[in-house]
Amino acid sequence: MKLHDLQPPEGSNRRRKRVGRGIAGKGGKTAGRGTKGQKARRQIPIGFEGGQMPLQRRIPKLRGFTNPFRVEYQAINLDVLSDAELTDVTPEALLAKGLVGKGALVKVLGRGELNRSVNVSAHAFSRSAREAIEARGGRVEILPLPFGNGRPPAKGNQHTNR
Repeated sequence: MKLHDLQPPEGSNRRRKRVGRGIAGKGGKTAGRGTKGQKARRQIPIGFEGGQMPLQRRIPKLRGFTNPFRVEYQAINLDVLSDAELTDVTPEALLAKGLVGKGALVKVLGRGELNRSVNVSAHAFSRSAREAIEARGGRVEILPLPFGNGRPPAKGNQHTNR
């Protein structure tokens, strides 16, 4: 057997129907589209609904609002601090342990319990976390935000050339 002897199985390949080839053929004249009307004529755009407002334009989009000046903190709970075995907890020490990301603003939350006294420096504290740390004889220090007391720099799409 040679390459030129290969053929597909009988009936597996069918010729495509050639429509609109003269009045005599089966697919001729109206070419299977019926008589007259919009669908018998040229291409209708996808999604066209006869002049009614199309679905993709009726459905609302871009609803809501995302505050570009939102301050995002990385949360650390008391049980994580207790497991970290640190006496002086700072964002740098948490970064070295792999508990927060680089440049993250740290907020200490009150889930779990402390079993010893720790000194914690963070950007924010929940009331329950502050009370739990001070009840164990620890110290709480609030670090200043890196952008000062004003608004943080905006995030998202900033169009400079308008």
